[in-house]
Amino acid sequence: MKAAGTIGHDDIDALIVRLQLGIEASDLHGSVCGYLAGGGSLRDVPVLAALQLDGEAVSPAPDDRILLECLVRQCETELADPELGFEPLLPEDDRPLAERAEATVDWCRGFLGGFGLAGATAHAQLSDEAREILRDLGMIAGSSFDFGDEEEDEDALIEVQEFVRMGAMLLHTECAAHGQPASGARH
Repeated sequence: MKAAGTIGHDDIDALIVRLQLGIEASDLHGSVCGYLAGGGSLRDVPVLAALQLDGEAVSPAPDDRILLECLVRQCETELADPELGFEPLLPEDDRPLAERAEATVDWCRGFLGGFGLAGATAHAQLSDEAREILRDLGMIAGSSFDFGDEEEDEDALIEVQEFVRMGAMLLHTECAAHGQPASGARH
């Protein structure tokens, strides 16, 4: 359950439609989180430019720019939360299992893309554990799911989502500890 004033999955989904970005809400949230976890800063650069996302819209409207800035601040706060309150932004639990599983894949794909854009993977300072998390996130990002027993599948998805949540926070903590600057270079 998101706190009042917190940007939710539906808010991002509506933003993506307005900007015609051609990605999913979980992918965008993952991209922002990955960029920040990789040591990137979105303080002085437009979010969409840093993430190399071009929509059909020429430029986001002022309200959309504010929403993107609020999303960045929310991600920064949640990733650094000492109470480990960070959650990947995914569809609510009442949505179909297949939709939530696909959103988890999208989130991981976005996270890895954002992490790479931040330049963190170019640094040899990542621990073995961090490298393993990146490999595992890559495996999740490349996954497709077969569903059988709904209760077992639900439990498995919860475990995957918890791994993703903790992995993102560990990567953020490790990269922040190294004080890795983002390359800021566009590829």
